[in-house]
Formats: sequence, structure tokens, C-alpha cells
Amino acid sequence: MPVIFDALPGLEVPVGAIAKSLGEMWSTPAAPAGGPVTSDDAKATQVNFVLHLGFGTTPQDALVQFRTAVRFSQRCPSRIVVLCPMVRETGAKDMRAKIYGECHLGRSKGDKRCVEFVMLNYPLSARRHLEDQVSVCLSTDLPLYYWVHRFTDSSRLADYRYLLSRAKRVLIDSAIAPADTMTYPWPKPAALRDLVFARLLPIRQTIGQFLSSYPPAALVTGLEQVTLTSGRDLGAEGCVLGSWLVERLRECGAAGPALTIKHQIGQAQTFMLEFRYADPRRFFRWNGSLVDGHARFAGDFGGGGTTLPASIGLLSPEAALNEAMFF
Repeated sequence: MPVIFDALPGLEVPVGAIAKSLGEMWSTPAAPAGGPVTSDDAKATQVNFVLHLGFGTTPQDALVQFRTAVRFSQRCPSRIVVLCPMVRETGAKDMRAKIYGECHLGRSKGDKRCVEFVMLNYPLSARRHLEDQVSVCLSTDLPLYYWVHRFTDSSRLADYRYLLSRAKRVLIDSAIAPADTMTYPWPKPAALRDLVFARLLPIRQTIGQFLSSYPPAALVTGLEQVTLTSGRDLGAEGCVLGSWLVERLRECGAAGPALTIKHQIGQAQTFMLEFRYADPRRFFRWNGSLVDGHARFAGDFGGGGTTLPASIGLLSPEAALNEAMFF
């Protein structure tokens, strides 16, 4: 059975020679940039980024997340360490390491930026040495961001307290994480960020912009029921969007039954939101499809009806990483 470490690109090097091997990678004629990288600016990094590929990650999925990290680094040059724990013990006692580099052009031909990856493959018996090795690979003067992908048990992440405690942000995706992820007692709960919430940014913005054109009292006076319908494939997005709506309506002064979101299952890749009021002449509806990117608003809060076409979409994976890390 292939392991995720073998599926990732890169040159295998001795674990004790990672730093030396990275320097040699950029200085040889066959460097990733198409020749030796002589400018320190080209290799300047802004953040430390640890991508932890959990036991639920397949080799194909690992490659997808690896490429997402590469695209993210085009926005924010990073030193990226990829953790590849061994799912099954094979008798191996030592870590293995790979290095990988990639360069891309910025806004001009003279603006070249390069990203460095270190991949670490380790059996569970060697996990106690992992913190020391990761600390050697990171830049000590840069903030650390920790992305945990497809982990199968929240409690097992307690073994990585070094990363959970030091990281400025801990990134998870509630759509594929264990059910207790958002309630688990993390060492720094304020640092936890959900990629589902991040990729919903365009939808939160467009709904918020439409509703913000009305006085808060007009939105909540006589509000009896809020119904949110999302596709079965968007269950996590529906839950996160519903929680966000409750917070926004509470800030507008809503209370009681109006703060209970009724969730329904709809067609795949679709959303629908409806506010119902005691006065049947007042209403709000929004619906959209991620398939064609089209959405529509319709509402009347007592001042006359309004309809408005709109677009709908989710942030790309790399843009969602950027949103979750820095905002």
C-alpha cells in the first residue's frame, strides 16, 4: 500500500542533513528556479507553515493539499513542513525526509519568489523526536501556522501540543474533521480557525451587504422563523452559515424563536435562506447555486419589494487558507 510520503514530490535526504541539502538545492545549476538562486530576497519567507497530513489522507489527497500549499506560497512565501505520520507500523524506527523547492514569478520578471518544503515521514515510535526536528526546520523569528488535515481523532492531536501551543493559528476543516473538533479543549482555543467559515467569506459578504442596507430593527421586528436549506454535500457549510446568521441576528436585536435556525436538505451545491414574519407582506429570500454561480435576493421589509441578481461562490482552497490565517 503506497504511503503519502512516497506520493509527494521531492528529493530524499538524510534527516540530519536537511539544512545543508536545502542550501545545495538552491546553489546547483539544476536548482528549481532553472539555475542557482543568488538573491536572498527570492528565498525570503514570511511565515512558518506546518501541514499535518492525518491518517485519513490518501496519497492522491496528499498531492492535492501539497499543490494547495504551493499556490498559497505564491501569495505568502513560506517555509513549509509537511508531516506524514505512518498509518501502520512497519518496523521502521527512524524518520525519513524529503526536500522540495519551487519558484514562481511575481508581478514582474525580476520578482522571483521561491518556496521550500521539508517532508517528514515518521513511525509513531519516533514521534517523541518530532518536535526537535520540526523546530530545526522552522525559522525561529517567524510566526507559525499549523494546518491539520483529515485527522481521525481529536484527542490524538494532544501529542502535538508543541505545535498546538506555539501556533498563531490552528487550521481545521469541520467538513472532514471529527464531530468534536469545535468543542474539544484545545490548548489555545482562540487560535482555532475553521476553513469552512473561511471559504464561506464571499457568501457571508454578499448576504451581509444586502441586509446591511436596512435598519436592524426592520430585519428582526416580527421575525418568526429563519429557514436555511443547503445541499447534502454542503452540510458543514450550512451549519457554519447558520451559526453566523444567529450571531448577526442577535446583534440586530433578535431573540427567542427567531434565533433558532431551521435546517433543511436541498439539491446538491445549492443554498436557500428565508426569513418569515408575522406580517405576511414582509419577507426575505435568497437562493443560489454553486454549479452556475448565480444567486438571487428578494425581500420586502415594509418599505417596498426589492429583487437583485447576484453571484455566489466559495473561496479557493489557497484563498481560504489565507483568510483563515490572517483574518
